[in-house]
Amino acid sequence: MTNLTFEKALADLEEIVAKLEKGGLSLNESLALFEKGVKLSRFLKTELDKAERKVEILLKDEKGALRAEDFDAEEAAGDGTEDEGGGA
Repeated sequence: MTNLTFEKALADLEEIVAKLEKGGLSLNESLALFEKGVKLSRFLKTELDKAERKVEILLKDEKGALRAEDFDAEEAAGDGTEDEGGGA
């Protein structure tokens, strides 16, 4: 899965789930899609774990202690007033 982005992997996984839910596939096709889905799921988990570690590093104070901060999903989504380091 070289050069695979998180967003592409997530879209591919959603497509696989939709195909499997729709049905009508042979057993071999279903198994192949399931296998690809598992690989994508593992890739996504790894990427999320990396992001979590980066966030923890960024939240450490000057003494190296981790500061717990509440996560507000609405605030994290942004209202366009803060620079979130990238565009949509």
